[in-house]
Amino acid sequence: MDLKVFITNQDSTCDECGEHLGHHAWITLADNKAFCLSCADLDHLAFLPAGDAALTRRSDKYSTLSAVVLKWSRARKRYERQGLLVEESALQRAEQECLADEDARDHRREREAERRTEMDHEYVAGFAKRVRELFPHCPTGREQVVAEHACQKYSGRVGRSAGAKSLDEKFILLAVIAHIRHAETRYDQLLSQGLDRPLARDEVRDEIDEVLDRWK
Repeated sequence: MDLKVFITNQDSTCDECGEHLGHHAWITLADNKAFCLSCADLDHLAFLPAGDAALTRRSDKYSTLSAVVLKWSRARKRYERQGLLVEESALQRAEQECLADEDARDHRREREAERRTEMDHEYVAGFAKRVRELFPHCPTGREQVVAEHACQKYSGRVGRSAGAKSLDEKFILLAVIAHIRHAETRYDQLLSQGLDRPLARDEVRDEIDEVLDRWK
């Protein structure tokens, strides 16, 4: 199933969380409603711009869940492909296979530089520490993964980190649950098979609770 993400040309609001997204927001559409990437459970995916066919093909191949990013062209009166959202692990694997190509090496360096720029390292460190305090038995290093994702500034990721500056326990829990949903359950596979998001969440709810209990 080809999931689609649209970059809007008009002012937008998420119909689920109520977040004002502004212009050029990244949204998905379902049942005549617009959802931000966080509410659509796609904000864990990495953006791969169009332009490198080999890297795109390999990334899409290795990613359980992916989404095509589209933007309306007023000049051409049609949606044009901007790139692909894929799992970070799939993109890394594809980059490794393309490392012999200088363009792929340049892309990887640029992406890593952008990621470092986007991070508030002090905030990430505090967030990771709080995750470890609340979930002392989570796998080593997993608190850093959760923190980096939750705290990353990204045009398609809205709302979450803004509400977490106080490191509120409720927000930490939401961030951990989101990570478990994608990393420890069949959730992404269910979405890729076309199951509706609410039904997919119900399918993996018990799996999430089991992992939470182990990590506590």
